[in-house]
Amino acid sequence: MVPSHIAVLGGGITGLSAAYHLARRFPSSRITLLEKERRLGGWLRSERVEVTHGADRADVLLESGPRTLRPNSKALLELIHLLGLRDSLITTPVTSPAATRRFLHIPGTKGLTALPSSPRSLFTSPLARLLIPSILREPWIKPNRPHDADDESFDAFVSRRFGNEVARVFGSALVHGIYAADSRELSVRAAFPTLWEAEERGKGSVLKGFLKRRKDVRSKEGDDYELGDVVVAMKGVSVYSFRDGIETLATRLAKALHHASNVTVRTTQQVTGLCFVHGSSDIDISLSSSQPPLRASHIVSTLPLPTLSTLLPSSHILPHLTATKPSSVVVINIIFPPTSTPIHPPGFGYLVPRPVEGYTEENEGVLGTVFDSAALDAQDVYYHSSRTGRGSQEQSGGRFTKLTMMLGGPHTHILNNTSQSTTPSRMLPLLASHLGIPLSSLPPPLHFRVTLQKDCIPAPRVGHVRRMEELKDALKRGPWNGRVEVVGAGVGGVSVGDCVRAGREAGRGW
Repeated sequence: MVPSHIAVLGGGITGLSAAYHLARRFPSSRITLLEKERRLGGWLRSERVEVTHGADRADVLLESGPRTLRPNSKALLELIHLLGLRDSLITTPVTSPAATRRFLHIPGTKGLTALPSSPRSLFTSPLARLLIPSILREPWIKPNRPHDADDESFDAFVSRRFGNEVARVFGSALVHGIYAADSRELSVRAAFPTLWEAEERGKGSVLKGFLKRRKDVRSKEGDDYELGDVVVAMKGVSVYSFRDGIETLATRLAKALHHASNVTVRTTQQVTGLCFVHGSSDIDISLSSSQPPLRASHIVSTLPLPTLSTLLPSSHILPHLTATKPSSVVVINIIFPPTSTPIHPPGFGYLVPRPVEGYTEENEGVLGTVFDSAALDAQDVYYHSSRTGRGSQEQSGGRFTKLTMMLGGPHTHILNNTSQSTTPSRMLPLLASHLGIPLSSLPPPLHFRVTLQKDCIPAPRVGHVRRMEELKDALKRGPWNGRVEVVGAGVGGVSVGDCVRAGREAGRGW
């Protein structure tokens, strides 16, 4: 039976995607999206700031959440096509230094260490002594996954197959960049399923598994996507965004929902409880406003799982909603004036591994830094003042440098004292040390903005896949009877593409 009224809880990117695709799938159903904030888009937040230095002036785009997207998500490419966003694309080619050059800053050292970008560069890399023996040895290590293990930490997985130092230096840095979490606690099966599957396919060897041709050559995402000619635009692209930033995706989805005849979007509407209607399969949704409860036949919740746990009646508690510990991140956007020599090397940015001594209060607390100017400089609009004072969008004599530093996550001491831990007087010397340049080479920043993104990235702990299977199974039984679906970053992947796909798949079984 077609749902009569679907309520989508949460107006982040997953909720927007869910409402959009549900409206297309069920054109005769009422759909109501509820969001507690005044704005939609969740963690997708793009903002322009105007900076001036002498005759140089620019409107610089800053991101306080995700900043780039990868072209491997068909769900995202489909939205670009359906929403008419192709002309807004800003792309970085695979040949760009931002695509080929990435760095590590090893704690306790000065400067950056370039990561190998090709098999040839591996042999000349400063990291060769660590990487080459581990890579050559891995295929010959006997299968060593514990016999009854259905999951383990990412750190334990990499340590088993490649060694403890590779796990600490490379594994922890990767997890810092994606999840802002401790790799010793993160589930490898949930966070990096391709590694888990490769070990199985390679009969114990990860590298053999990647080299072995997969039998299931069809994409897991299926082939029912409406992609138009967007795929052509993505040929040779490493990462992409939009002219006005990632938030463009949310604003265009919101606009599409506004024009959909069967969709109502209600902001500043915080959900305070869910209650089954006696003698009916409907569910009443209590709101913080003085309005009566909203009655729905079906619900898609994209709320954080701990938030959802507080809304349920005590007689119908769902399992594992509080098992995932989210990461909090401090985001620092910095804009420097034009300089005669580049502030940073060409490349995407750098990550910082877990220190040898672990996460102590003596640590700097930096997870990594993105060189935003290198990847998506075309988002910034430059002006140059003529003698008559009129402005033009022609490139001026210098380019501003923008970058984003990320701190916190497992470095909890930073989160406990953000205001004192993230001042320019503390951060600029750290940045100069990481880049391997004198502090005097850094001009005073024109813009320095600190944003605490609290509980922004769900970090799945060991056993997450099994727990989510049990949660989904519980939703199929009893009074839930398959009428409520729980999706989003806390259930599946955390990337924007993962969230868009989760929203797209919501309600498929109704």
